Amino acid sequence: MAIVVVTGTGTEVGKTVATAAVAAASLAQGLSVAVLKPAQTGVSAAEPGDAAEVARLAGEVTAAELARYPEPLAPATAALRAGLDPVGPEDVAEAAAKLAAVHDVVLVEGAGGLLVRYDAQGSTLADAAALLHARVLLVVTAGLGTLNATALTAEALRTRKIGCLGVIIGSWPADPGLAERCNIADLPAVAGAPLLGALPAAAGSLTPAAFRAAAPDWLAPQLGGTWDAAGFAEAYAPPRRVPAAGDA
Repeated sequence: MAIVVVTGTGTEVGKTVATAAVAAASLAQGLSVAVLKPAQTGVSAAEPGDAAEVARLAGEVTAAELARYPEPLAPATAALRAGLDPVGPEDVAEAAAKLAAVHDVVLVEGAGGLLVRYDAQGSTLADAAALLHARVLLVVTAGLGTLNATALTAEALRTRKIGCLGVIIGSWPADPGLAERCNIADLPAVAGAPLLGALPAAAGSLTPAAFRAAAPDWLAPQLGGTWDAAGFAEAYAPPRRVPAAGDA
């Protein structure tokens, strides 16, 4: 995979846990892994950030941050309010390339969604991905509202000629409803990319040992796992609609 940029359809969709799962599956294959967080927002200097959380769950990865801002805002706004230098796409590309020179896999986890602003010029994670010629792994939610957000992100990637490696459902509920079941087929259709995994809800609350053992079961072979997309779709196929008496 070399360098993979991990983004989501928004905040709190499971990007960090998905990044940790990919890292764990790669480590299980004997690959060396680095995780780069270009801009960590919303944590103090003493608190662990997303890269550290990936390392806690996945194991022996190289965890790196380029900048940290205390307020939970978009990186450009957080940097401005903190009076600190922003992170530009060239900074991200340079750091990722250096990590790739000494690691088999580099996972670049963005903040929020694909087009969140990183600096006053409006640079985004997409600009960094374009500079790196890296493909993007898109983490999405499972239920209502996810199709539009996924389609918009996929369209933004296509417009910029950035490849989408695939889609991961960041939190799959234990008791999925009709929308979640239907979205198994609809998500790859609107993304124009395969569904490459589904992480169970609360996967990040597992112990590190349990997380590392289970991670390959949540991811498709393209990401180093054993998850079967066709089998998953069959297991959660939506029930057939029973026509109402007044239907034509």
